[in-house]
Amino acid sequence: MNAESWDDSEIEETKEPRIRETPEDITFSAIVNTIAFHPTRDIIAAGDVDGDIYVFSYSCEESGNQELWSSGHHLKSCRKVAFTDNGEGLFTVSKDKSVHILNVERGKLTRRIPKAHSVAINSLKLIDENLFATGDDDGLLKVWDLRKETSFMEMKNHDDYISDITIDQNKKILLTTSGDGTMCVFNIKRRRFDLQSEFQDGDLTSLAIMKGGGKVACSSSEGMIYIFNWNGFGATSDRFQVQRESIDCVVPITDNILCTASMDGVIRAVNILPNRVIGSVGQHPGESIEQIAKSREGHFLASCAHDEKVKFWDVSNLLTVIVDDYRKRKKSGKLESLSKKAFGYGPGNGFFADLAEESVEGEENSKSDDETFDA
Repeated sequence: MNAESWDDSEIEETKEPRIRETPEDITFSAIVNTIAFHPTRDIIAAGDVDGDIYVFSYSCEESGNQELWSSGHHLKSCRKVAFTDNGEGLFTVSKDKSVHILNVERGKLTRRIPKAHSVAINSLKLIDENLFATGDDDGLLKVWDLRKETSFMEMKNHDDYISDITIDQNKKILLTTSGDGTMCVFNIKRRRFDLQSEFQDGDLTSLAIMKGGGKVACSSSEGMIYIFNWNGFGATSDRFQVQRESIDCVVPITDNILCTASMDGVIRAVNILPNRVIGSVGQHPGESIEQIAKSREGHFLASCAHDEKVKFWDVSNLLTVIVDDYRKRKKSGKLESLSKKAFGYGPGNGFFADLAEESVEGEENSKSDDETFDA
């Protein structure tokens, strides 16, 4: 058979799959609260407000995303999901006060703590293969040991919900942020509470360890980033206003750069010390972003928002960005676009398309209402 006699279907079969810069959006039937990337495979997990858990494989090939399995074991909204370091287990916590552990390969429930807290669980941090921490809506922190099937440490030092939990590289010092506007420090090796920071304006919503472990950056509901020195947690060493709207999640990209997810639907790349808003990574137009997560190799950022979508963004260019100018930058009146997708680049997008076509070329400008404070 020669080329002239092929029909359309046969020609279609010979075409190579179209390769995209990022995986396609994943659309859900409910708002997704939480997402997490698998540590070794191209897999992402998502939990929604109905309590359902979904696990997808993702790919840059056209129509390359595929649902692997879903689970409906939670009775109420799923608040956090997290893969174990070996990638074999998936932890989930919920408004129904339970902790679930699922087998990643089969999607089967392998372990369940039905009444892990007396109120809704809001945050989760896996520490190692045996230990994990949970925080609830009343400000109670619990640290669990799977070998003993119970919590060995319970601390109530916050007066409001625990918004985020992280731990240092040595798995010794655990940090929490809260709706009461403070950060608390716990020594899990000695099973004790160490100290609580001064009260800040608004809720503290998320935190990230930066600068090789020397700094901690906390986001707030007032659009502020507060910076603490390690071993100087009582009072902030620096702070700067990123925007007016609440920053609900931060994720470190490098030791100096983090991404912020906001109520205004924009994901910003922010440099810490010198404090600069570098530009926009992406957006969910007009929709509040619940969470962002970084892929295992650091090339992609995923985000979930009230538009019932998980979107993927290319942040590989941020891995080599260096900001070393401490001088206060002049306001430009617009937010630099760091990728073609950052402002919905494409035909008919008008103002946003024009922004996307501008060259970034090392310029780190903030939005017209952004303000930075020199270190």
